[in-house]
Amino acid sequence: MDNAFLIRAEQVKKCYGNLEVLKGIDLEIKPSEIVCITGESGAGKSTLLHILGTLDKPDHGEVYYKNERVSSLNKKQLATFRNQNLGFVFQFHQLLPEFSALENACMPAWIAGLSKKEAKEKAKPLFAMLGLEDRMHHKPNELSGGEQQRVSVARALINSPGVIMADEPSGNLDSKNAKALHEHFLKLRDQLGQTFVIVTHNAELAALADRNLHMVDGVFK
Repeated sequence: MDNAFLIRAEQVKKCYGNLEVLKGIDLEIKPSEIVCITGESGAGKSTLLHILGTLDKPDHGEVYYKNERVSSLNKKQLATFRNQNLGFVFQFHQLLPEFSALENACMPAWIAGLSKKEAKEKAKPLFAMLGLEDRMHHKPNELSGGEQQRVSVARALINSPGVIMADEPSGNLDSKNAKALHEHFLKLRDQLGQTFVIVTHNAELAALADRNLHMVDGVFK
């Protein structure tokens, strides 16, 4: 196994009933890469992202993270693995309405065992980097859609994950906020060496990526 790769997928296949969604995917992700996966709805993009992010298991094939075969982990080990190594950003922000932006971002760190104070101190520089210094103590309903999505990015970053998995992260944003979010992704790659695997229909975001992989009917074309 090549240590140059952060994630490696080998002949990943997935079926739902008689429908073959993934038909033998091979993929290698290097550290500090932004990789976009594009394609029409139903091509298998989100299914692949969920398998790479250990939210689902392949029917065939293997996924390795830093040479560790993640399919060998049990359910509890997978939950710990995700918390420590992966961050997630989804189209809908999934922020808890009763908590402040800062508290929402701290959730994964609290789950990992950090104290409330430690987690908040770790989150504050992320809020500064994402232009949210003045919004930390606001509730989600007091934030714009773009601000809510940046809070979800801070939450994804809080445990210093190796990879952020993003599923249509700008799909619910207007063009101005989408562009701002994309610029933040580039800044995070350049300043933190952050790796991203992004499923998107957004052509502008795909054009900014280090690699754009186009999926058709469960395979890369």
